[in-house]
Amino acid sequence: MEGVRVVKELQLLWMQNVTAVRYTVQPPDGRTMELSLLPFVSLRDFHGIRRAGDIHFDVNARERQVQVSVHSHRHSTHVWSDGSRFVNQGDWWYGHKYPIETDRGLDDTEDLYTPGRFMAEVSGPTTVTLWAGIEPGEYDWDEELRRRREATAVATRAATSPAMKKLSRAANDFVVFRRNPDGEPGTSVIAGYPWFADWGRDTFISLPGLLLTTKRFAQARQVLSVFARYVSEGMIPNRFDDYNNDPHYNTVDASLWFIHAAHEYARLSGEADTYESILLPACRQIVHGYRQGTRFGIRMDERDGLITQGDEHTQLTWMDAKCGGVAFTPRQGKPVEINALWYNALRLMGENELADRVQASFPAAFWISPFRGLADVVSDAGPATPGGRMNYHRDTSLRPNQIFAASLPHSPLSRDQQRAVVEVVRRELLTPFGLRTLARGDPKYNPKYCGPQPARDAAYHNGAIWPWLIGGFLDAYLKVNDHSAAAVEQAREWLRPLLDHLEHTGSIGQIAEIFEAEEPHRPVGCPAQAWSVAEVLRLAVELGM
Repeated sequence: MEGVRVVKELQLLWMQNVTAVRYTVQPPDGRTMELSLLPFVSLRDFHGIRRAGDIHFDVNARERQVQVSVHSHRHSTHVWSDGSRFVNQGDWWYGHKYPIETDRGLDDTEDLYTPGRFMAEVSGPTTVTLWAGIEPGEYDWDEELRRRREATAVATRAATSPAMKKLSRAANDFVVFRRNPDGEPGTSVIAGYPWFADWGRDTFISLPGLLLTTKRFAQARQVLSVFARYVSEGMIPNRFDDYNNDPHYNTVDASLWFIHAAHEYARLSGEADTYESILLPACRQIVHGYRQGTRFGIRMDERDGLITQGDEHTQLTWMDAKCGGVAFTPRQGKPVEINALWYNALRLMGENELADRVQASFPAAFWISPFRGLADVVSDAGPATPGGRMNYHRDTSLRPNQIFAASLPHSPLSRDQQRAVVEVVRRELLTPFGLRTLARGDPKYNPKYCGPQPARDAAYHNGAIWPWLIGGFLDAYLKVNDHSAAAVEQAREWLRPLLDHLEHTGSIGQIAEIFEAEEPHRPVGCPAQAWSVAEVLRLAVELGM
């Protein structure tokens, strides 16, 4: 209402399925005035929009709360307030414009529905809180803050600097309570806000930083155990369906990152029972499935022990942009990071005879030179030579995926080759905010991330900078330099711009999904991404920042 001023900064709380907004207001001159608060309801998929003539809402109102349902559907929103009464007065606001959707080439205009308004009389500084959720119930603001403090107490106690505390709080935003597909309560990791749910690949890349570095071992155990129960044909689900919770098995790397995360859990937590009874059997199923062959052509090539996968229509690695049937980074065959993960998994699992075969095959397949490092993907190029040596066709695109052949605990490369890979990646791909996904000068290099989805997807892995890749790069850099004092200081310098981003640019308190490839490196994509925060947090702890 005119004249009422906000006397305290607006506060927001985000929870799984519940959002709250709280603010303190004060009328002028101590007068008693009526405050009117209008909640708007969409109840839609985040990829869609609403039009007034296309939808009907059912409203069930009470004194302090209102339930709004999509007519003839099961979806409902429950809105309630702790300091006002609800007045039933449905209305539409037409033609609301979304500037970001305009920039992204999407439908950018929506009609917004309000079921009524919450009214409160104020004569002095008054705190008003509105809660909105998809399940009935009432929440207490202070109790929720207390619960959050308890949930992050271990992590924040372990934080030894202001930067670490901020990173720990940022990490907590992605760790959510969820009802598991089997109906039991559990923990999950949201990949990014606002449009990602929980994804297997993102979860197990993020888990060491989000949950192990912060010593949240009980939650790490829950996450690992749920996915372990859903191993199928040697595959970990890439995600659970947003609507019916069915598992989707369409990734080649999530399962291998699961093995890495499971062993990191065992190493850092010291808890052996879960590992022996649940995680190790799942890891064995994965290795067996990949050796025998599983969905999407994922299988071990018996001739060289390397993992091959996919075709021109699939996008099974983390470089998975696809729009209108076009895969923008087709990587069918034997991708370099998949086989680095495969070798690492075999060593972790004690499959040393097969690991020896892979170690012999890996450089023969991928190594180019000290100045180019490793091929990104190799595939068969005809019959073997008379001496039995396989012929490979090499995709020599200079991409960051090769860094994992040097960064993982077990590398199939010689020491000199690891050094060369680190130097190639530093020289060609390193930026203040992570690694570019493709070297400048490549015909496919695309420095701008903007416009409609096909334009954005064309740049997503063909130039755009991904902060999470800084983790693998710094692991490899520190390894080949024996964690010397000079190397540690240099690594700190390379990590510092991402800590500054956390505090000063983009979504304050979070780290973006990607940055544009050229200066000023505009943050784009999701404004808050789990593996961006997780890898920065993990390295910040290791580097004592």
